[in-house]
This record gives sequence, C-alpha cells and structure tokens, in this order.
Amino acid sequence: MRHTPYPHSYYAASASPAPERPALQGAHETDVCVIGAGYTGISTALFLLEQGFRVTVLEAARVGFGASGRNGGQIVNSYSRDLDVVEKQVGPRQARLLGEMAFEGGQIIRDRVRRYAIDCDLKDGGVFAAVNHRQLKALEEQQALWRRYGYDRVELLDASGIRGVVNTDLYVGGSLDMGGGHIHPLNLVLGEAAAVESLGGIIHEQSAVVRVQPGERPVAYTEHGQVTARFLVVAGNAYLGDLLPSLAAKSMPCGTQVVATEPLGEELAHSLLPQDYCVEDCNYLLDYYRLSADKRLIFGGGVVYGARDPADIEALVRPNLVRTFPQLRNVKIDYAWTGNFLLTLSRLPQMGRLGSNIYYSQGCSGHGVTFTHVAGRVLAEAIRGQAERFDAFAALPHYPFPGGRLLRVPLTALGAWYYQLRDRIGW
Repeated sequence: MRHTPYPHSYYAASASPAPERPALQGAHETDVCVIGAGYTGISTALFLLEQGFRVTVLEAARVGFGASGRNGGQIVNSYSRDLDVVEKQVGPRQARLLGEMAFEGGQIIRDRVRRYAIDCDLKDGGVFAAVNHRQLKALEEQQALWRRYGYDRVELLDASGIRGVVNTDLYVGGSLDMGGGHIHPLNLVLGEAAAVESLGGIIHEQSAVVRVQPGERPVAYTEHGQVTARFLVVAGNAYLGDLLPSLAAKSMPCGTQVVATEPLGEELAHSLLPQDYCVEDCNYLLDYYRLSADKRLIFGGGVVYGARDPADIEALVRPNLVRTFPQLRNVKIDYAWTGNFLLTLSRLPQMGRLGSNIYYSQGCSGHGVTFTHVAGRVLAEAIRGQAERFDAFAALPHYPFPGGRLLRVPLTALGAWYYQLRDRIGW
C-alpha cells in the first residue's frame, strides 16, 4: 500500500504529535463522506458533526498534507479579488451575502482555537504593505470599501507608521488589519482533525479516492475500500487531480515557495517585526512573511504556474528576503518547501453541486486559510437544507482558462508578467 509522508518543511518538523490514521479497508456507510483532509474538508466535517451528522473523511496522504499544512500561515480577510470586483459581477443581494462572509473566516478560526483548545501559535494583526503610492491609494480605497460592509478594524499607515511595524525601507505605507493574524497552519488543521474525532468523526489517511459513483447514495472508492453516503463533499483543491474532470477543467494548480530561516533570537526578530504582525506586500506576485513561535522568519512568495517543483527554492526566495531585510544577508535557511494552491481565472472561489448530493469547494486562489473555514460552514448549511449562502457562491461564474490545458500556463504567466511590470513602474 502506498504511503505518502509529509513534505520536508518547518511545519512538519515542528508539528504537534498526531496519530497516523489507518487506511480505509472494506465497505462502510455514513451520512457524509468528505474527500480531502485539509482545511475545507476538516472544517466541513467539524460543522456537520456539531449538527449531529455521521461523517467519514478520506485523505490521500496525511491530514493537512496539501496547502493547509504548507502555506504562509496568514489569516487574511476578503477574497483574492476584493469586494469591488464582486460587486461588478453580481447583483446587490448576492454582493451583500458574499460581503458579509468575506470577514467570517478569521472569526471561525479563533472560535475553533478557543473551543477545542488548539495550540497553533495564534497571533493577531496583519499588515498590507504598499511598495508604491498607487498601492497605498488602493489600500485607502479598500478601507472605505470594507467599512461599507461593516468591517472597521483596518488602520492606515503612512511611511513612518509602517516603519514602526516592519523594519525595512521598502514600503511607502500600508494598512494594519487587527482582524488578520497568523498561525502555525499544520497545527491548526491537526487540532481541528482531533476535534473531528472527538465528536465521533472518522478520518482515514493514505486512502486516495480513485473513483466516485454518483447516484441516490453516491459511493467513494479507494484502492481497498468504499464509502457509501447520503452526500459527498469534494475538498481536494489543488491535489484533487483528475478525479472529477469537470472541476479540473476550470482551475489550475499553482506552486508557491516558502523558506524558514534559522532561529534569529529574540532581539533580532523583534527588530524586524516589533509587534509580531504578519506582512504581505501589494504586488501582483506578492511576498509574505512573519515570525514563527521560535523566532524564525518564514518568508514566501512567487508563483510557479502549473505547480512544478522548483529545483532550488532558496534561490528563488532569498533575493526578495534580502531585498526586504538586508540585515539578513547572511542568514542561514533551515527549511525550504513548495506547496500547491488552486487558481481560478476569476480569482474567486468556486463552490457548487454535481447532481443533487455531491458538493464541492475549490479555487481559493491564495486566500485559502480563511475562505476554507467559511466554505466548511456554508457547505454544512447547504447539506442541512439552508442553501442561501451556498447559492450566493454557486452563482458566481466558473470560467475556463483561455487555451485550455495546453496554453493555460504560458498565457497566465504572460498576464502575470504584465502586472509585475505595472508593479515595478507604479502604474
């Protein structure tokens, strides 16, 4: 039987102890079968269990193996395309529903951490950093936009203000969102998985689903077993493969790279990020960084379209790390890893239903930590028969990438080059 371990990363090396769950064997029945034990799948399972459903989760590798256990660990509000873009695509009622949910994910995470005593190094405060004055103007507009939806936790920072929260000369200003924050992402999902099991949920690892049989009672088949359910939830995201080709056709896996330095020590770490906030810049291909609990700098960025694993991750990330913090020019990198997220053409998430009882959510496009937790609540609501919020997402158009699978990577890369050029010249 194939055994897929966690990738070599700082998160895997510092993860809380967790059991290795047995692979699925034989035939089983349940109310809801969830495919994928990342944030989306585990969040959905937890909401359903709290409502009294029987739930079985099937995971191809380990809990949090994919993006949920490899990401930058930042709690970021809204979607990868902000609410002004949403407003242009949908009517006022749908925009109101989507706008209300844009700030819900971080609160769900905090509620989970408190309720289930999850140790994941939760810290409040996230900074958006403007590299030029065009970006700073956009942050001012974002603050006003978010206030229209009742969210008022954003403080604008001028050049002096942002220098007080991140010790670099790179930025002209920014904004501070105290509803943002950061966590140890793998420990969060491991803690949520433990909560699932505490409520009677069943999780099978090393249990890749190889076939789905639709019907009145759909069936998920693995190599050595099968689960028959009233409902299926498909939550594989960038690691779903071609299990359901109709979902793969309108999304594209992309890789992002992350490094973790050696421990910097309290004094140096404090000098870089005095309030221990996380930071992301406002470039199209953005950099993001924060401190770990043991005072390493975790720094990520860049996108590899099509999700190839780069030969030298450190060589891709270190130049931007040093450009941001020249004082770390000689710092040692202890860990470097890559992970895949799922991109949609609209950069908005895709949620929907295949037939009457197979639900899916995918394509967070870089905002997965928060949106996946919202998705879990919304999918659970829909399965319980309360579909208003689900329908607001399901009505968003799901566009195919131009050029299909053959040309989607080069055409997307060309578009990214254009936006990178705009960032460089401040246009």
